Amino acid sequence: MDNRTKKDRQLIREALKARQRAYTPYSHYTVGAALEAQDGTVFRGCNIENASFGATNCAERTALFTAVAEGYHRFSTIAIVSGPESADEEELKTTPYPSPCGICRQALREFADPGEFRVILARSEEDYKVYALKELLPESFGPEYL
Repeated sequence: MDNRTKKDRQLIREALKARQRAYTPYSHYTVGAALEAQDGTVFRGCNIENASFGATNCAERTALFTAVAEGYHRFSTIAIVSGPESADEEELKTTPYPSPCGICRQALREFADPGEFRVILARSEEDYKVYALKELLPESFGPEYL
């Protein structure tokens, strides 16, 4: 196993841990994310629902906002896992691959090079897809345009 695969699997493990902390009393659909800063520091995030649905926050942005609050502003990779609240790691292997919403894609774009930033959509440590952010957010608008 090469170094990149090992790092990807470690990030997926961290996303699985984050998923366990999700607060989802309405949808019962949990998401975990692990965001890697360029220096290798990893930040976890989970989705957090709210009775006022607009106040709900996605796992990807929870990880991102935590990292930014800690002073980090450049990122290399995010791993995302998701599934029904009751699903264990074995059941997640049969769920659809997760995918970040448009708002999360744009929020990540603020702090990453879209051609270099890697997005890992995982069912398990062994079953995942990797995309560059620019593949998920083509023709994106970033801070360099202002």
